[in-house]
Amino acid sequence: QVQLVESGGGLVQTGGSLRLSCVASGFTFDAFGEWTAGWFRQAPGQSDREGFACISNTGGATHYTDSAKGRFTISRDNANHTVYLQMDRLKPEDTATYYCALYRRYSSYVGCYGMDHEGKGTMVTVSS
Repeated sequence: QVQLVESGGGLVQTGGSLRLSCVASGFTFDAFGEWTAGWFRQAPGQSDREGFACISNTGGATHYTDSAKGRFTISRDNANHTVYLQMDRLKPEDTATYYCALYRRYSSYVGCYGMDHEGKGTMVTVSS
């Protein structure tokens, strides 16, 4: 059974940085490297979930929405079944629960699609 566990969230001041990690388990051998991975977030009190960063299965391609571009960096370590999100120059509007997920496909136009697995999330709070 595939499981994703996020960590690294917390309270940070405006302009600060955080690095989130997502460790995946339940894969046989190198099957983790077959999956596209991404991060999405859900702000407090909001029902919408915003997917904003995506990385192809090899890590060779990435896609960001405008809200993340230039401030967030997604990366992955397939050997250790881990996906990372480096977040810099954080803003109060970045306050949300952050989730990682695995997807079946990557597109250079839309990023990740075809979600199959998601974690339980880690909370990020950016104070003004």
